[in-house]
Amino acid sequence: MDGSQGDLLEAFREGPRLEPAAVRRFLSDNPEFLTGDDGLLDELGLKVAQGVSGGNVVEFAPAAMARIHAAHQQEATQRQQLEETARANFSAQAQTHGAVVDLLEARNHSDLARRVNELAQQRFGLAAGVIALETDTHSPAGWKMLVEGQVDMILGGDQRLARMGFAPTALGLFGDRAEEIASMAMVRMAIWEPSRQGLLAFGSADPEGFTQDMGSELVAFLARVVERTAERWPILS
Repeated sequence: MDGSQGDLLEAFREGPRLEPAAVRRFLSDNPEFLTGDDGLLDELGLKVAQGVSGGNVVEFAPAAMARIHAAHQQEATQRQQLEETARANFSAQAQTHGAVVDLLEARNHSDLARRVNELAQQRFGLAAGVIALETDTHSPAGWKMLVEGQVDMILGGDQRLARMGFAPTALGLFGDRAEEIASMAMVRMAIWEPSRQGLLAFGSADPEGFTQDMGSELVAFLARVVERTAERWPILS
């Protein structure tokens, strides 16, 4: 070990008193300490530049460049995912706003149920859309009739407001299309005064169409629109 290397090692032994400026000055005065140590160059991701007089210039090694490229690719992928999510959210909101206009143009309860099913299929690419009502007499034309307490049973809990994902207890809502349904989005409704319990349900043929970790805000918004629209017309007792 020559004197310069000994000086640097001694400085490291002294611990906290070693300053970056001192290391910089040492490497500037003794470049061969770095350029002559292949192991250290590999650890730092550097290599001696080829074709340079004196061999005292170092450049990034391929491994270092690969790390930079990988980081760039990861950043680009994350940015692309964010952009795709933003576009999907914007599209969903635009379709929901269009669906609201369709629902508000309903002429009666039967037409409202028809429009819910049509917007489910045509606007959202789903298998079906259903309006259901708990009643001990009869439900409006086109609506699914439920017995008292069935909304709680379908949603899986007393006064639970929404349920996303697959629920076997909800398959009956979709009638002859039940076999196609692999996931559902369902929101509780309260219609008329005194209120009657109801349900707005959408069914998808895709098992991942609706999952438990999805938010129910847009479906709940549509449920509120259906509630207010249905209340335009009285229900016959």
